[in-house]
Amino acid sequence: MKKKSYMRYWISFTVLFLLLVVLFIWNINSGSIDLSVKEIFNIVFRHQGDQTASSIIWEIRLPRILSVVILGGALSVSGFLLQTFFANPIAGPFVLGISSGAKLVVALVMIYFLGQSRVMSSAAMILSAFAGSMISMGFVLLISKKVRQMSMLVISGVMIGYICSAITDFAVTFADDSNIVNLHNWSLGSFSGMTWENVRVMAVVVLITFALTFLMSKPISAYQLGEVYAQNMGVNIRAFRIALILLSSILSACVTAFAGPISFVGIAVPHLIKSLLKTSKPILVIPGCFLGGSLFCLFCDLIARIVFAPVELSISSVTAVFGAPVVIYIMIRRQKRS
Repeated sequence: MKKKSYMRYWISFTVLFLLLVVLFIWNINSGSIDLSVKEIFNIVFRHQGDQTASSIIWEIRLPRILSVVILGGALSVSGFLLQTFFANPIAGPFVLGISSGAKLVVALVMIYFLGQSRVMSSAAMILSAFAGSMISMGFVLLISKKVRQMSMLVISGVMIGYICSAITDFAVTFADDSNIVNLHNWSLGSFSGMTWENVRVMAVVVLITFALTFLMSKPISAYQLGEVYAQNMGVNIRAFRIALILLSSILSACVTAFAGPISFVGIAVPHLIKSLLKTSKPILVIPGCFLGGSLFCLFCDLIARIVFAPVELSISSVTAVFGAPVVIYIMIRRQKRS
């Protein structure tokens, strides 16, 4: 039985990685200029080929694709941490209003910076998003102490999200005309306009946070079996819960800061990965969620770019189309079990 499980894990991770490579190449190839795999290889690894194509790949497509991979993985892992914290399969940054809180603070700070004719740095965006995430998380935690039903917690999170989104819309509406287009596109969710500086900053933040999350695999595994069991295993529950909140908030804040709010990835992908691996072991699910989130967002971003080209869809609209049915299925199955 163990041998069969190990084989399943190896096959699952191999398939996820190969699909990621295929979508990575497909995303590089898709756009105004179609290139063969050989041409892409020559441009990326040998720095040979047409100058225009080379500029498009190096300055536009590669930063965007790497951003999708990093942020998609971060959002999925953040969702897994929140689902672990609240012991609820439909908890996620978007549903609980955490992404909306981050969006609100970033939008307000961005409007201020643009009003002063100043460019907002990547660090300022992440710090603003983190502050917004923590404020929203604080409200969610306060509500969680008042209500016992997890369905009420989710509904409260959705309401917090609507309130934050409404305030953001007011702020964007009354911003300077020259700022509205950029703010509007960002507030809907988009990976466009990514730069190599953005990639470097998000890579450092996400990879450090991911490493810390992975190192917490053992206490997370104990916590999944209940607080009493985790305490008996020597886990400091208070410190552990604070760590989960901070790590999930940093990951979701990084995503919102650079790409805006992205829906359903943090809920759907962890569930799909658990179903694929047939296990909830964090040491397997955490890297699986990162790969799955990257794969899911690469696929959705590809659709957002090419389906109605040259018009680009918001990434959140596409992720909702594919992620929402998964959430509905989770809720129906949960209802049947109860």
